Amino acid sequence: MIDQVLRFIVPCAYSVLPKEMHSPKATAELLAICLQESKALHRRQVLNNGSPGPAAGLWQFERGGGIKGVMTHPKTNGPLATALTELRYASAIGDAVKLHAIVEHNDVVACVFARLLLWTVPGALARRDEPGKGWSQYIEGWRPGKPHRETWTNYYVEAWQRVDQLDTNGASHT
Repeated sequence: MIDQVLRFIVPCAYSVLPKEMHSPKATAELLAICLQESKALHRRQVLNNGSPGPAAGLWQFERGGGIKGVMTHPKTNGPLATALTELRYASAIGDAVKLHAIVEHNDVVACVFARLLLWTVPGALARRDEPGKGWSQYIEGWRPGKPHRETWTNYYVEAWQRVDQLDTNGASHT
């Protein structure tokens, strides 16, 4: 599934976001976070006891934090409204309950939310040789309840390898 995220979902999300949000750094960070949060497999959070948790989508957004945060942040509420309108979800603008449900089942909208959340994190995105900075940016944006630092570096390296492979094959990020 991570290949589909890279080849189809991220470019689709970029197509409805401002150009300055498109970059290999952003793509790598999005892939690493997707792997960290859901392994690009689970659209609903799976708790340790096997029951569903409150987070939804491949990037695992909770309604109160991530969804509302992107909806209300001054840097992201305008681009979010534009993206949702282009993706034919204008009726959900401003409705965290509806958007949370959409994010669970629409990977492009989930990716839009993820990229916009990254946009709110201060500073430049991490370079390929900065997995620690990438981790810090992930923690700053997602604020996970039980972060697993031990898996991050491998996911980060894998994400950059996939981005590099995509570039080698002549594909673009836009």
